[in-house]
Amino acid sequence: MAAPLLKTPETLHRVRFQECDMLGHLNNARYLDYFLNAREEHALQHYALNLGALAQEARATWVITKHQLAYLRPANHGEQVRIRTQIIHFDNSNLVVEMLMLSEDGLRLKAVLWSEMAFVKVPGGTRTEHSDALMDLLEQLDVEEIDYDPDGFDERVKRLRKELKRERQEQD
Repeated sequence: MAAPLLKTPETLHRVRFQECDMLGHLNNARYLDYFLNAREEHALQHYALNLGALAQEARATWVITKHQLAYLRPANHGEQVRIRTQIIHFDNSNLVVEMLMLSEDGLRLKAVLWSEMAFVKVPGGTRTEHSDALMDLLEQLDVEEIDYDPDGFDERVKRLRKELKRERQEQD
């Protein structure tokens, strides 16, 4: 029996000077780049899912239909940030990926992103359904412990902050 897939992969990334504003904080627009690049890398490394190849082979791909992003703490020049990504909801033609940016030690939340995506035909851009193989993969990767509510983003951010605060207090 194959080992279960890692549902919540993470990577470290150093904040570079050219990606920062005049205060030395990561530019707001760059957060999306960090998150989406990390998710693409996680899909390739942990699930052997090359999104470009998938688009060519399946003649379909995911397109982002909505972002919800909370900036909580600045990511500073030279700092290493930890980025975690996970699927928190999916159905026949949609998925929602939650992405967290944390301090290097994983104990301070810097930003939270929910990206809602639709699976669409290439070319044409009309919605289509996931194949059976993709549905099987999404089923394995879905983090069921997170009770997804499309209107629950702010509540999720509050819960995450409380969980990390409790973890920090337990370490002290």
